[in-house]
Amino acid sequence: MAAMRHTFQFTLFAILVLPLCSFGETAQEALVRASAAVEAAAPRAQANPWRPVFHLTAPAQWVNDPNGPIFHKGVYHLFYQLTPYSDESGIKYWGHVRSRDLAKWEHLPIAIAPSNDKGEESIWSGCCTINGQGQPMIFYTSIAPGKPAISHAEQWAATSDDDLIRWEKVPNNPVVSEALHGGKKIYDWRDPFIFREGRKIFMVLGGSLNESKGGQAVVNIYEAENGELTKWKYRGVLFQLPDAEARTAECPNFFKLGDEWVLFVSPYGKVQYFVGEFDVENCRFLPRTRGLLDYGPNFYAPNTMLVPDGRRLVWGWVNGFPSGRGWNGCLSLPRQLSFSPDGQLRQVPAPQLTKLRGELMEYGDGRVGNSDQGFVLPASNTLEVEVEIDLQSANGVHMSISGASKELSVKVDFKGLELRVQDAKAPLPLAKGERMLKLRIFIDRSVLEVFANEAVCVTKTIPPLDTNSTFSVRADGGTARLKRLRAWPMKTIW
Repeated sequence: MAAMRHTFQFTLFAILVLPLCSFGETAQEALVRASAAVEAAAPRAQANPWRPVFHLTAPAQWVNDPNGPIFHKGVYHLFYQLTPYSDESGIKYWGHVRSRDLAKWEHLPIAIAPSNDKGEESIWSGCCTINGQGQPMIFYTSIAPGKPAISHAEQWAATSDDDLIRWEKVPNNPVVSEALHGGKKIYDWRDPFIFREGRKIFMVLGGSLNESKGGQAVVNIYEAENGELTKWKYRGVLFQLPDAEARTAECPNFFKLGDEWVLFVSPYGKVQYFVGEFDVENCRFLPRTRGLLDYGPNFYAPNTMLVPDGRRLVWGWVNGFPSGRGWNGCLSLPRQLSFSPDGQLRQVPAPQLTKLRGELMEYGDGRVGNSDQGFVLPASNTLEVEVEIDLQSANGVHMSISGASKELSVKVDFKGLELRVQDAKAPLPLAKGERMLKLRIFIDRSVLEVFANEAVCVTKTIPPLDTNSTFSVRADGGTARLKRLRAWPMKTIW
């Protein structure tokens, strides 16, 4: 009898929440089923010891790109790509979280779902802005059933009231279609991002002018023709990526930072940034410098938020987790962007994250020789570790964080102006005469983020460490000085 009851319960659950009968389903019906699916999966996902606690993720199931970050009416809102029926990638919805201080967050109802009754199968990445009528407005890439995304996509929109919880798709979707391009075919056309310059409002979308080969990855630009943001004209190619191997330019973000213009693109590889000038009249971007936003293998598809005091924040998708745990994927820590005095892009963890710190453990000034020196860390595998080392006569330093099992460790090395985090490498040049290495290392169970000299970031997924770990350091080819070692256990954001 018990087995029969369990079989019946599973069959009923499948009928209610699994995406087997979505043909003709309205967005509201899809939201109801998707919410039930995530709720049912949440207890297992949240009990998993790999699941991070101070990085944003869904209550359960698959998460990828951050979408539509916006600060509105005193609240930080952030959406994300969600597959509600699996911890592997599938049909996408938009999940939703909000915060008043960037430290503590709350889950909100799933924001938008595919309108299968209107010919929509999946809701891909996009942005959120305020239109000329004062309405919060989402723009996203809509994928139709039975059509390959590489050759067919539309850009849809939805509006909400000030709580950003209940969304209604505008009646004249798509608001941007391929018809705007005339005879030009753009493949992999997706991921709208809106920005303003003066009185003008623009949208950028990634894509490629080549269906199957690299070398023609482009960022396209459009200009709004009305305040409601429902009419647009195509202004051409804002920028073509110079790399022959670049197949596309996913998730473009184009924004002003200080007096410079910055472009982020995700070209099926490490996220690139370009810094330069924006010719507003001709809608062309003229870059002067470029770099990588993150040197790790598990950071992709970042999206940015402008806050009222002018700061620009960015989140990325942290990927590379094993499946089968009821959850998969999270967002990076919020990073604050700026330029150094010499014009280099800088990234630091948002200052509000210090609110998550527990009790401090601190070690003072000390010499570092060629033998490992160990320092006990807080009894947790959710940590922030801050390190300042004066390299003095040393060629480099070797650091590790490990517990009783040495096989489970985080290794960070600096030598020959190169930073190595596990197996990821990043150039880290020091200014002439400068010998100081400053690191902030965040370990959140299976997530590792390293910030070095505010210039380099490395994101990796890792097996969780023991909850009793030690920080070890030694110098290579000389002596160094450990100027500061501070560590905190980190609290949950929920």
